[in-house]
Amino acid sequence: MDTNEIIRPENKVYGKTPVLTDTEMHYCPGCSHGVVHKIIAEVIDEMGIQDRTIGVSPVGCAVFAYNYLHIDWQQAAHGRAPAAATAVKRLYPDKYVFTYQGDGDLASIGTAEIMHACNRGENIVVIFINNAIYGMTGGQMAPTTLLGQVTATTPFGRVVELNGYPLRITELLAQLDGVCYVTRQAVHTPAAVRKAKKSIQKAFENSGQKKGLSFVEIVGTCNSGWKLPPVESNQWMAENMFPAYPLGDIKSEELKVKN
Repeated sequence: MDTNEIIRPENKVYGKTPVLTDTEMHYCPGCSHGVVHKIIAEVIDEMGIQDRTIGVSPVGCAVFAYNYLHIDWQQAAHGRAPAAATAVKRLYPDKYVFTYQGDGDLASIGTAEIMHACNRGENIVVIFINNAIYGMTGGQMAPTTLLGQVTATTPFGRVVELNGYPLRITELLAQLDGVCYVTRQAVHTPAAVRKAKKSIQKAFENSGQKKGLSFVEIVGTCNSGWKLPPVESNQWMAENMFPAYPLGDIKSEELKVKN
């Protein structure tokens, strides 16, 4: 066979499968997860690392992330994704390993796991979705729930005396020496999506260069938990979430840690 001959599609035995699968979306209308899935898929595809990427998803709304990204996946127990990712990365050091976690998973039951993975400087990427509420289990208060925010377990709003303060877990993790890159982004506008994608790509590049752990927080919406339609959810997020969780890089090679 002439090596210059074009292989006809009908004769092709194996072809590259797109990273983003053609799957019916199960998330609530307006949810930020779908946008984040898409930009992760774009980054993996554009970097040409589909066959070298392993994702770890624990319990939460994103437990079915493996339905949307055609890569290798490892399921983890609730909050234990950083531990599972540590094992995967150490077994396969040349792979790109990332976790995809919500605020209830990472900042509550998984606090110890993420803290120690960051402190060890594991060469993984952590993508943290912060919508300030437990989405999958019915809208209960999360560690990141805002003061005054109404949830299923704070029907009169979160108060300090009873519930404590919102946990700014991202700022805490930025203090650890093993973390090389920490950023907080959003995906509510086209400009924000571009910035978030650039941050995720930088995190994956850091992992490939073995610089340590990269942590990307995405402030997102939870329309069903907040009891708001999509447009109003974006407005509420901008007016209430961003002042408490300001967007931008928190730690990088070019920037000292913001206190």
